[in-house]
Amino acid sequence: MSKIITEKMIKDYQELGVVYIPSLFREHVSNLRKGVEYNMHNPGPYAAENLNQKERGRFFDDYCNWTRIPEFKKTIFDSEIINAAAQLMQSNSVQLFHDHVLVKEPGTSKDTPWHSDGPYYFVNGKKTISFWVPLDPVKESSLRMVARSHKWGKQVLPTKWLSQENFYEQVDQYLPIPDPDLEDMDVLEFQMEPGDAIAFHFEILHGARGNNSTNRRRAFSLRLIGDDARYTQRPGKTSPPFPNHNMKEGDKLRTDWFPILLPLGS
Repeated sequence: MSKIITEKMIKDYQELGVVYIPSLFREHVSNLRKGVEYNMHNPGPYAAENLNQKERGRFFDDYCNWTRIPEFKKTIFDSEIINAAAQLMQSNSVQLFHDHVLVKEPGTSKDTPWHSDGPYYFVNGKKTISFWVPLDPVKESSLRMVARSHKWGKQVLPTKWLSQENFYEQVDQYLPIPDPDLEDMDVLEFQMEPGDAIAFHFEILHGARGNNSTNRRRAFSLRLIGDDARYTQRPGKTSPPFPNHNMKEGDKLRTDWFPILLPLGS
């Protein structure tokens, strides 16, 4: 059991799809900063720069690097974080999906577009969780999330961040991307310190403002899945793509690529 997670946090996560958890990753901040610096100087095959030529600043992201960056692996296998995920998901098991780094340098005015992660992934299930962890103090550039959007019943249309093209051709299968501010949705946003975490469901609609401050905004994200998560076929290449995975509809994710973190020894 996590020492940090309360019954109210569990209830809020189940109802709202979002919960703020102070200090959950606090002991890993220095470690993760080292890992992010290494990642930015040694990007992996999925690294991306998310600005067009005329946009100022730098918006870097990369994912699936835990096997080559020991600072990420150490964080992922922390029992406090794993147990927190299990309690919030109300799951007996926790399995790693992937890690993700997002960095907005000072003066990067570009927003992170509104999106939900679920449609990009080849995972289907109600027991899912993402931890978004700032490694710098964040105020105006924090994550913004639409409460209860994980209960909409239909996934939000995924798009490519840079070109804004549709990610898949079958657009009629998805909800059009809403404008939560114009539509007066319940948007949650938190001022956060390094090592705090926001936990949210894969289907939560979220985005982030640009970083117009004079400070960096480095963030580490961790995506985990629970008991009911299964592989599902999407109408195109997913993100992350994990090529040649050889899984079929309804399979549990292969444990050699996606380790079981709980129960230990599985």
